[in-house]
Amino acid sequence: MLLVSILCFLIFSVVRGDPASLAAGIEASDEQLATLREEMGLNKNIVMRYFDWLFGFLTGNPGNSLRFRGEAISLMIANRLPVSFTLALLSLLFILLISVPASLLTVRREGSVVDLIVNFFTAAGISSPGFFLGLLFIWVFGFILKIFIPGEFIDYKDSFFGFVGCLCFPALAIAIPNAAVLIKFLRGSLFAELRSDYVRTARSKGANWLYIMRRHVLKNAVLPAITVLGMIIAEVFSGSIIIEQVFTIPGIGRLLIAGISSRDYPLIQALVVYIAFIVVAANTLADIAIMIIDPRIRPAREIR
Repeated sequence: MLLVSILCFLIFSVVRGDPASLAAGIEASDEQLATLREEMGLNKNIVMRYFDWLFGFLTGNPGNSLRFRGEAISLMIANRLPVSFTLALLSLLFILLISVPASLLTVRREGSVVDLIVNFFTAAGISSPGFFLGLLFIWVFGFILKIFIPGEFIDYKDSFFGFVGCLCFPALAIAIPNAAVLIKFLRGSLFAELRSDYVRTARSKGANWLYIMRRHVLKNAVLPAITVLGMIIAEVFSGSIIIEQVFTIPGIGRLLIAGISSRDYPLIQALVVYIAFIVVAANTLADIAIMIIDPRIRPAREIR
């Protein structure tokens, strides 16, 4: 995280363009620009500016926006974070509800019609980008079936259930490609475990399929899937930028696009570090979960 913050600060420090000029506008005088540069700390060397920015970021004050009338970046992120967080949680719920039952069905009925349908869904889901599914949902469920109104957004302060309803189709557009990837890994891992010697031994002793799956197979087969799930969680929680733009959802992703289009460097810088934190945290939690489930990969001193 420290390395990401340093690289991010250096990159946006050498990008062409004066933040003071962007904030003041083209009609500002030289005296006004000089005063604004002093207020923004641009007259300091880059090392001092970095530590000032890092201290502000750690204390919840990463600066003010250049384009959004000097609004505090922390307030802008806080206003949009519940939207992106709810969208991510809903997407993750859909991913688990789709991938786990589908993987277990294909393993139970290998070679059946259900297996062929799940394989087709997996191939189609992996090859379909989320933004394409989003546009498809808008066309089919919005314009043709009229299940929802495209572009409509209900704030959670006005109606929580209406707010969740607005996020269902965007969450599904995010979930389907990620669920297809998770099905592919989980299905392959389940098949590999079911062909193991300990499974044949358990079957020879009369254990039924459900008992073998619950007590032995799932615990071993889920390890590769957790690694993939950690990457999926990082991608989902870091903000589905394109999906929020397609469905006009006022979340973190749409805020990042607005900052990029207006060259709002302090805002972009804070959001990049925020996304990096989500990625690092998700992968760390996945590693911890794997160590808890499988004690064989713990350090030798812990096992002793």
